Amino acid sequence: MNRLINKIAIVTGSSRVKGIGTEICRALAKEGADVFFTHWSKYDRSMNYFIDDDSEWSQHLMKEIRGFGVRCESMQLDLSQKDAPQKLLAEVQNKLGSPSILVNNATHSVDVDFRSINAENLDAHYNVNVRGTCLLTVEFARQIEGKHGGRIINMVSGQDKSPEPGNLAYVTTKGAVSTFTKSVALELAPLHITVNAVDPGPTDTGWMNSDLKEHLLPKFPMGRIGEPKDAAKLIIFLASDESEWITGQIIHSDGGFFD
Repeated sequence: MNRLINKIAIVTGSSRVKGIGTEICRALAKEGADVFFTHWSKYDRSMNYFIDDDSEWSQHLMKEIRGFGVRCESMQLDLSQKDAPQKLLAEVQNKLGSPSILVNNATHSVDVDFRSINAENLDAHYNVNVRGTCLLTVEFARQIEGKHGGRIINMVSGQDKSPEPGNLAYVTTKGAVSTFTKSVALELAPLHITVNAVDPGPTDTGWMNSDLKEHLLPKFPMGRIGEPKDAAKLIIFLASDESEWITGQIIHSDGGFFD
């Protein structure tokens, strides 16, 4: 449909072959948007579920995205660093121009319960999930203020639907993103910048083993586990002009998942 022609989109956290970020990049490009994505493979390679083995993945993804007839650039970026938002937006402006779509997809997630949570692992979650998301959001808005409107989509994890014991640092920081989304949306509405959040529910991006899939499947009343393309479809809508009257919402695109 080419709903995003002449739009420039930023997607953080596109380091994984089967990841949600990767699928979002593809979907944006298919709709005509130029894409700038960040990747930070050091984090993914530290995860015990890491299965992708492609050190040149970012180059492959850029080539694929350009194959849709749009421009694509990327950079390796650690969003836990305080100056990451300024670095990213300067690079986007230099390589592609003024962005109008921001998808805060990058996240830090390590399971910790009340026995294992400490200042170090809590800060690690906060630095990416809260500080990184919040500062990139406001810097994006400051840079496009007075130029054009925009769309900001944050990724959350259903922490407002049900408790998630054993995942305390992650749900705490993602809960902060939900609260931030609702409030900053009202500040940015006069600038014609919408801010929404998407909860994709448990999504098969390669981290689920067969036992976990068997455990989760009965909790999806639609009879299948979520896929990256499910989240990407909603994000395309929220990034388009069709969603101009929707802001400050937490949208659960999870096939009715219950726990």
